[in-house]
Amino acid sequence: MPRILIVGGGYAGFYTAWKLEKKLRSGDAEVTLVDRRPYMTYQPFLPEVVAGSIEARHAAVSHRRHLRRTRLVAGMVTAIDHAHRVVTVRHNDGHRFELSYDVIVVTAGAVTRKFAVPGIAEQAIGLKNVEEAVAIRDQLFTAFDLAAGLAPGPRRRKLLTVTFVGGGFTGVEGFGELLSLATALLKRYPEINREELQFHLVEATGRILPEVTDGPGRWVVRSLERRGAHVHLNTQVTSTVDGHVVLSTGEEFDSELIVWATGNGVNPVIGRHTDLPVDHRGLVVVRPDLRIGTEENPMPDAWAAGDDAAVPDLASPVPGALAVPNAQHAYRQGKLLARNISLDLKGKRPKKYLHRSLGAVATLGLGRGIFQYRRLVITGFPAWLMHRGYHVLAVPSWERKLRVLSVWLTAALFGRDIISLAAVQRPRDAFVTGGEPSIPTEDKSPTP
Repeated sequence: MPRILIVGGGYAGFYTAWKLEKKLRSGDAEVTLVDRRPYMTYQPFLPEVVAGSIEARHAAVSHRRHLRRTRLVAGMVTAIDHAHRVVTVRHNDGHRFELSYDVIVVTAGAVTRKFAVPGIAEQAIGLKNVEEAVAIRDQLFTAFDLAAGLAPGPRRRKLLTVTFVGGGFTGVEGFGELLSLATALLKRYPEINREELQFHLVEATGRILPEVTDGPGRWVVRSLERRGAHVHLNTQVTSTVDGHVVLSTGEEFDSELIVWATGNGVNPVIGRHTDLPVDHRGLVVVRPDLRIGTEENPMPDAWAAGDDAAVPDLASPVPGALAVPNAQHAYRQGKLLARNISLDLKGKRPKKYLHRSLGAVATLGLGRGIFQYRRLVITGFPAWLMHRGYHVLAVPSWERKLRVLSVWLTAALFGRDIISLAAVQRPRDAFVTGGEPSIPTEDKSPTP
């Protein structure tokens, strides 16, 4: 049997494996998927995980639950040698080994783009994985708990200041949802005034949400500012050392929570540790049918899709345009990948990827959203309902759809769950200390 190796179990990788199981009969091929995580992250739900509107596990889709005929390897591909049809894998327990294959599918996904800004590596957190979304939510809860017991002063101001860097969909949606959560928390914390909350959104360009046109983008800025947020356009973060944020405009402030959401960066494995062709940005060169290579020089038995692939956008009027690296494209590319691999194994001609955008929809917090399709723009509560409706239909499997719907219904009746589980990141502390009081190392400010 031909051995198909899928590198990465995110959107494109998961859908490729899932659909291959439906298209291939037992014995047609042996499919192996390599990924560090045992699940696919449904990233459009991460802002709602941040806001506590969705249970964290419901934003993840288990590989083992759905990929029943796929061999799953818990590890990370660190090098690809297509000339010899072999990859190097670092298992989650640390040991390395090689896997051979006949057909490779590169869907490793991108990583969070970082810049050489002092303090970012030590102070900031990304928003690309479920674990990061949960940590952001718990950090906000912890900050409220600490601030409520402090007298007004620098430490309290820092705890109640949140900074998001990046005005794309991830940054704006996460910012809007966390602002909505923080505002809702105020009625549970009478010690904290609304004026003490400081939310900063920093964007290096002159607009946010590049997927929508200028008018709707400006409306989002005005909407956030009416809710008390500070939106800094044409501004860069130059330092975050010790949580002290310095902006290129000269403004400075202390911020306890700094979220780095500046878009996708090149996957280092794909960009530097493979003999597959990559472009000047480190993306895999892909033909319209998702086969790696060019029309003149296709690579045999090699396919790619998702955020780390330069997939031509045939629906764009701009020559040479590439498909936007988002969930809408990745999931459709994964489905087509499975179809094309199946056709190729049968000696048939694969299909080209062509998808016309269904529009852009974003959540800006509970009951707030924006939707645009060409000249049609819908804002406020209707757009928020459209956002929820679209994504509950798009998340894989009826099991996940029903779980998400049940949480939304419960929240509508009883409100959001505001329990912080920050201590779960240090589960042995209570056992190790045995109840002995410990002296905090970060904050020794006196309580009022």
